[in-house]
Amino acid sequence: MITALDHVVLRASFVDGAVSAYETMFGRRAQDGRFRLRNVGLVIEDEAATAHLSAIVFATESLDDAARLLERRGVPGKREAERLVLARAATHEVPIALIERAGEPQPSSLVGADEAASIVALDHMVIRSPNPERAIAFYGSRLGLDLRLDRSNPQWNTRLLFFRCGDLVVEIAHDLNAGVSDKPDRIWGLSWRTPDVARCHARLSKAGVELSVPRDGRRSGTQVFTVLSHTANVPTIVIGGLGRW
Repeated sequence: MITALDHVVLRASFVDGAVSAYETMFGRRAQDGRFRLRNVGLVIEDEAATAHLSAIVFATESLDDAARLLERRGVPGKREAERLVLARAATHEVPIALIERAGEPQPSSLVGADEAASIVALDHMVIRSPNPERAIAFYGSRLGLDLRLDRSNPQWNTRLLFFRCGDLVVEIAHDLNAGVSDKPDRIWGLSWRTPDVARCHARLSKAGVELSVPRDGRRSGTQVFTVLSHTANVPTIVIGGLGRW
């Protein structure tokens, strides 16, 4: 049913420079606030309120087939133009829609950066949930995403669920100390891929982006660094190396 994550929506002020900030971070040119990477898009919608990730849009081969299957699985949706918008009560308040997509769109053009130093794809996106079993039922059983890992780590105070979706992971993070509740889920953060961590870090540092120093990632063979500016309030890391989900 779901073949990929098509794009993520970020609401942020154009006046405050959200689009140019992401052009700097990605090393790619936006078109009407839209970016396309190898495996996902980022759509920035102009909003003067506090910047935040506001929606997830999955790709499917047939909206009609997806709508029928989701209805049978207890996830009603409403057709709005060229998309199927899922009921917020069923998605635990995360705004989710589906669109039809054939083929892979071309990535946005590079701006003053070589490919190795640019951001090329999304590695994973993070959704924070107060109820991990509910998340397994929704993202795994109802949406049909492939649950690849379910791991709790008291040192991190976190239970992590990794759902494979095309060439990336939808990660559900649960705060162990907070306990389980019926509060809403929320889209939280993004982890971007680069072919060369050192070159990407050097490019961004030269452009005035605030960064942490590169460090070993949790996956063997990876390095990561945190992006502390130019993200419109989105918790963001950049990851590179041989490790993959």
